[in-house]
Amino acid sequence: LSLHDALPICFMADKLTFALVSPEREVFNGEVDQVVVPGSEGEFGVLPNHAPAMSVIKPGALRVIDGGGERRIFVNGGFADVTPEGLTVLAEEALDLVDVDAAKLEQDLRDAAEDVRDASSDAKREAAQKALERLEAIKAALG
Repeated sequence: LSLHDALPICFMADKLTFALVSPEREVFNGEVDQVVVPGSEGEFGVLPNHAPAMSVIKPGALRVIDGGGERRIFVNGGFADVTPEGLTVLAEEALDLVDVDAAKLEQDLRDAAEDVRDASSDAKREAAQKALERLEAIKAALG
């Protein structure tokens, strides 16, 4: 085995320890190849042995890449912390996008837009607008 042949094996053996936690539950905890985080300053990828960093999360799709597959999870609020031990994402909300029913989401969007239009006070309009923006962010995360 030459050094050239051994290099890909060494790199393939490296995995990133990743944990995604929301207030309700631990959404994911395991070893992966890469995670792409929707940071407040833009998306950033985290690979094994990444330099320490911290970022606020913006609403969007967090992408977990492992073994050629990709899992997309909508995250809303929170922060990402990269340490020598791995990546931890503490999200205010985490929703596996595979669980989203596209037809129901479209209906929820129509209902939320109607709620914004029909709001009887500024406080109700603001709450309805926030709900609408959340749904729009989930739709955008679906791609």
